[in-house]
Formats: sequence, structure tokens, C-alpha cells
Amino acid sequence: MSKKKTLEDIFNDDEFGILDSKPKMSNVKSEDERLIESFQEINAFYEKNKREPNANNVTEFKLLSRLKSLRADARKKEVLKSYDTHNLLNIEKIEINSLDDILNDDDLGILDTDEANDIFNLKNIPNIKDREETDFVARRKPIKNFKPYEPIFKQVHKDLKDKKRKLINYVGGRLQEKTFYILDGVMLYLENVDFHSEAKTLESGKRLRKDGRTKCIFENGTVSNMLYRSLEKGLYNNGLVITHSSATDDEALQKNANAVNEEDLAAGWIYVLKSKSTNPQIASINNLYKIGYSTIPVMDRIKNATKESTYLKAEVQIISTFKCYNINTQKFENLLHRFLSLAKLNVDIFDENGVRITPREWFVVPIEVIEKAIELLICGEIIDYKLDPVNNIIVEK
Repeated sequence: MSKKKTLEDIFNDDEFGILDSKPKMSNVKSEDERLIESFQEINAFYEKNKREPNANNVTEFKLLSRLKSLRADARKKEVLKSYDTHNLLNIEKIEINSLDDILNDDDLGILDTDEANDIFNLKNIPNIKDREETDFVARRKPIKNFKPYEPIFKQVHKDLKDKKRKLINYVGGRLQEKTFYILDGVMLYLENVDFHSEAKTLESGKRLRKDGRTKCIFENGTVSNMLYRSLEKGLYNNGLVITHSSATDDEALQKNANAVNEEDLAAGWIYVLKSKSTNPQIASINNLYKIGYSTIPVMDRIKNATKESTYLKAEVQIISTFKCYNINTQKFENLLHRFLSLAKLNVDIFDENGVRITPREWFVVPIEVIEKAIELLICGEIIDYKLDPVNNIIVEK
């Protein structure tokens, strides 16, 4: 009769490993694995297109934003170093020739002494920028009903593809409701802003900016009520504006036209023109625009442009026109010229007959800045802003 086996004997006699427990394989990717996967997508783009992604395309802008973020993060660059076959992360290769080179290349602090890590060196304390970004992301939450917005986002993508809209840099100034933006590579729709404080100057001389809560709908189905100034700051640092389509502009124009009643008096037009001159002195100047006013339709005003010095004796292209009611159009024009005075063209030009022309009302500044200045002047907020002539942007005072 065989000896009765104990439980331990049974386990020890399991020569085929039937009773061995096997750890479950997790499908969850680690943080570094996700990081490498996201970077490999950028590598794949570079290998296919032989260039880095740029900001003129929504899809490429997402990759570009991701690449910029990786370049600014030393830890992530260290993780990705061996995968950076095209040197997209701009990692400087340091030649090791001495002991000093080894010590100076200690990015991870492996060779630090205890003195370098004493109690006076605070660690793991997020800086203001980190807190702002964390707060920004934390305020996004899934929207309850995204269906009304989904076709709108699809239409905007189609408009961009069909060149009915375009992407332009955010130049600062007042955000516009009912407008689409790209923030960190994600499209958003600024539905409305609820201001809770207005700009004012305290007795101490300290200037307070106006602020409020926004309602931003993101194309990934989330919604945020981030602060107005936080959104503006985010767009200024890493964002783009999506221009309105021609259909949207026509609708807005019609809406404004309906707002004018019979008692309103038309005062004239403010217009923005671009020269078609073939004179090298003119044609070589980028972002050159004339800002003027007229009491008659603009097309009638410019029909003799080739004979008038004010139009540089050349044909012009109408860029924008603004019909004005109940205001002194000339005074409006003068205020606009004063605001943009630092960008005024100040040269003497000679026509084909050798006649000297001194351009007036011509400015070297992006059209987006001119239109923003007009908008600020109309809403009465222009006193809170000024032109930065070095960077050609409008900034708060």
C-alpha cells in the first residue's frame, strides 16, 4: 500500500508544472512606452516627408506641438535619445575628452554629492507654469451633448482643406466669440465669454485686466470654462486662429446690416488697400497697406488710382472695407493712424517720370493687426492696448 501523500508532496511531484501560477500579462502600456510610440509617429512623418511638420496644417500642427513639447523636456529627451535617428530632438552630442566632460554631462545627477541635495533644495514643487497647465487641463470635461458641434468641426476641417479658411498666428488682443482656434494642436470653438471683471486702474497705479469665464468646446468632445486670460495666454504661446469662411463673413455682414435702423446715418467707409505697383521700391515691401476713409463707395474712390499719388500712382487691391454709421469717419481714421504710427512707411519714392512721391497713410504691418486695431477702436477698448513695432503685434499696456 502506497504511502499517503501530503499537500507538499503533491506540489513537489508536479513535474509538468501544471500547478505553476503564471503572472497575468497586462495590456496596459507604461508611460515610457506611450512616449516612445508618440515619438515614433513623428519619426514616421519625417521619414515619409523628409521634413519636420509645420503649423500650416491642422494635423501637422499636432505633431509639431508634440515635438516642441518633447524638445523642452529633458527627461523625455533622455528616454527617447536612442530612438531619435533623425536628430529631431536637437540633442547635442558631447565629445568626452576629459573628466570635466563626464561631470558636466551628468544630466541625471548620478554624480551629485549629498551637499547638492540638502534640505534647502526644494524638489517636486510645481512652478507657476506647471500649475497653470495642470489647472487648464483639469477644467476640461466630457460635454453632455456633442452632436450639435460635431458636424461644425467637420465643416471647419473641410473649409481648411478647401482653402475657404486659413490658419494665422494669434497676435494678441481681444478674443472673439463664435470663433475657432487651435490650442496645443487641438481645435476649439469659443462659444461665449462671461466677463466678471472689467479693466481698471487702482489708486495705487496698478492696472487690473478684465477677465471672465469662457465656454470652449473642443473637437475631442470636451468642454472647458477656463479663464478668459488663461485662454488668451495659451493661444499667444502656442495657438492659431482659424479665419471665418466667406459664407460666415457674409452672414455676419448681413447680421450687422440688419442691426442698422432708419435713424442711423451712414458716415462713409474705412478701407484697407494693398498696392499692385510694379515699382521695385514698393513691390519689395511685405505687409504694406494703405488705410483711408471715403464718403463715397470705395470702388468709386479708387477708380483713378493710377493717376493719384496717394495710391502711389498704381492699381490697388481692396483688402477690407468697413461701413461706418453715426461717427466722424475722418476722426476714426486719424485715431487708427495714430495707433499704428510706429509702423508708418516713411520713405520717398520716385515714379517712372522721376516725380517724388511721399506716401501717406501707408503702414508696414500684418493685415491681422490692422483688422484687430479697427475692432478694438470700434468696441472702445483700444486705449488698453498698444502696438509692439518690433514683433508687429498688439499687446496690452
